[in-house]
Amino acid sequence: MINYPIEQIRADFPILGETVRNKPLVYLDNAASCQKPQAVIDSIVHTYSHEYANIHRGVHTLSVKATDRFEAAREKVRGFINAGNAKEIIFVRGATEAINLIAQSYGKSQLCAGDEIVISAMEHHANIVPWQMLCQQIGSVLKVAPMNQKGELIFEEFENLLGEKTKLVAIAHMSNALGTINPVEKIIAAAHAKNIPVLLDGAQAIPHMPVDVQALDCDFYVFSGHKLYGPSGTGVLYGKQALLEAMPPYQGGGDMIRTVTFEKTTYAGLPHKFEAGTPAIAEIIGLGAAIDYVTAIGMDAIAAYEAELLAYATEHAEQIKGMNIVGQAAEKGGILSFTLDHIHPHDIGTMLDSVGVAVRAGHHCAMPVMDFYGVPATARASFAMYNTREEIDILMQGIKSLIEVFG
Repeated sequence: MINYPIEQIRADFPILGETVRNKPLVYLDNAASCQKPQAVIDSIVHTYSHEYANIHRGVHTLSVKATDRFEAAREKVRGFINAGNAKEIIFVRGATEAINLIAQSYGKSQLCAGDEIVISAMEHHANIVPWQMLCQQIGSVLKVAPMNQKGELIFEEFENLLGEKTKLVAIAHMSNALGTINPVEKIIAAAHAKNIPVLLDGAQAIPHMPVDVQALDCDFYVFSGHKLYGPSGTGVLYGKQALLEAMPPYQGGGDMIRTVTFEKTTYAGLPHKFEAGTPAIAEIIGLGAAIDYVTAIGMDAIAAYEAELLAYATEHAEQIKGMNIVGQAAEKGGILSFTLDHIHPHDIGTMLDSVGVAVRAGHHCAMPVMDFYGVPATARASFAMYNTREEIDILMQGIKSLIEVFG
């Protein structure tokens, strides 16, 4: 194993010391939501205890302090993904809201009836449904690039879908159901060769690998804070400034305006024109603390450590007769989605919980992926920077015991 401060990292997450059904907690549901380090918890407690007020509008000391910390969090996000300008960082409630914002603002203002949006067959519902809604509203067309049995995008068929009518590509950086890491550089290059903008759904990728939006040259990048060890109810939409400038506001209300009369409203500039109403102030500040935390460890170190965990888990899973891995892409993040012969995934989840192991069982908000593999659901163990080989051993032993019981 690489030199990695795993014991210190685990000590930073108080919930990892909890027990479930009198067993030490083994938390392997990180693709759904990650646990929070003490630094994030402390940040939220500090804000509410000492520096909380509404932002951007008050001239009193507390409001100024809260505003400064909120905007400092925006700058931390900018640096974390290497955006060129803090104006390109829009705070939202999560990746889902970010994609809906793009669909309803960029989509409605830039697309017409007959225009096409290209997604992939491995998308989760948040990158399917907003586009279906847009298609119903304006008559645009949703095209789906297929994948192979390994769960890899069939790039040639994706490329063949790009035509004169294609106005947007929206694709997962990493699949939540399979762990597949898409070749986003190739995808962006192919799309840009035809002047098609690209949205990357980074909800799963952002906690597991370095992301540089300028190096990628993506046009939009979205992610959720709660999957990056930050608070729930936070998320980020990155967009190139010129695109965001041309987009109309998604919602109307306070803080997104410049002037209002009963006859007319003029809107604030970026990023505020997309941030109507009071945001999750303490939580966004907490997201900044989460970024400080993972940055101190290093995203390259986290990626390397998790790659070792996945390789270890895959090697052991392949040795268990009756355990079937769903999704075996060559480029893959820390997700082990699987089925067991003759055992429903919900029974897998319930039985593993009895030994303290938390995995997700279901369709993972990716029902088309389940349909592709002909299964109603899978069990999914998803790894984070605080998981260990010993925890994977407990998972595998639990699976072996389960197979024996249901034998």
